[in-house]
Amino acid sequence: MQEIDLDVYAWIGKHRSVDPEAVAKGTALAVQEATDSIGRLISARLVHTTPEDPAVGYAVAPETATAQLAAPIEERIREERQRLVGIREALVRYTQAYHRSSSPSSGGLEVLDNLQDVRAALTRAAANCAEEMLSCQPGGGSRVPAAMQEAIDRDREMLERGIRIRTLYHHTARFNVPSQAYVAAASVLGAQYRTAHELFGRLIVFDRERAFIPVQDGSWGAVVISEPSTVGYLCEIFEQTWERATPFADAASQGLGQVSREIHETIIRLLAAGLKDETIARRLGMSLRTARRHIADIMEQLNATSRFQAGVAAAVGGLLDGDDPLPADGPGNVNT
Repeated sequence: MQEIDLDVYAWIGKHRSVDPEAVAKGTALAVQEATDSIGRLISARLVHTTPEDPAVGYAVAPETATAQLAAPIEERIREERQRLVGIREALVRYTQAYHRSSSPSSGGLEVLDNLQDVRAALTRAAANCAEEMLSCQPGGGSRVPAAMQEAIDRDREMLERGIRIRTLYHHTARFNVPSQAYVAAASVLGAQYRTAHELFGRLIVFDRERAFIPVQDGSWGAVVISEPSTVGYLCEIFEQTWERATPFADAASQGLGQVSREIHETIIRLLAAGLKDETIARRLGMSLRTARRHIADIMEQLNATSRFQAGVAAAVGGLLDGDDPLPADGPGNVNT
């Protein structure tokens, strides 16, 4: 449709004529322009002609034209919906056979091998969730704005349905700008967030009935657990960590200094235990480069030449008991 079609439509409605020369004269258009416009209006069902005299025509209400054009589309949609119902009914009876054959002794376990299947399963679980979603999301600085936006859109839909959402992050999430924005936005909607210096691993639980944990081969797969005792055990681990964690809603006003000190104290303990840099970084949800910078700063401040010596010096100095903790880097530097 073009702008001139509005003038032609109005003129036809008033004069009840679709004669191209009359329309052209009445609207100051060229005859060919008027002819093309009349054709477009007839195709859009906005103008009808009379069988007795094709030069006589009249304007049709846009609502009527819309109904006429939409009718065949709506019919196709109904047919496709019926086809979809038939597909589901035909295949749903194979569900139990699939689970038996894919995991004959799993006892409430289902292994999803690829990211596409994991996302589809999470989407279904979120849509069917009726009361509560618990999640533990290790890692503090790897989140990107696009992922945050996708998450807030999904969580908003759940929160608007009255679903309770609680999530655990590493302390380092407090220093990640996308994480700060996401938590602030979702907290306003009713979600709750807490952070801890160490977490037990990635976990998502829906209604305390269905839990998702990562596979251990480093891929993007997941294990879906529906066995009640195992799901209950995972929820108990979540609750114990939640009780010890620190509330997180507004990073600018919630004790970044204290969090920084906890991170440093934890690094000292892990150094004393002989853990490698990679393990420390993973346990604290920070990049390897950041972890090594913290380790170097701590060893320099303790005047230590080995990890064990750093742990001993910290213990002797009371730093592992919370007394006179090492000065942490500024909040903006914890997760860079």
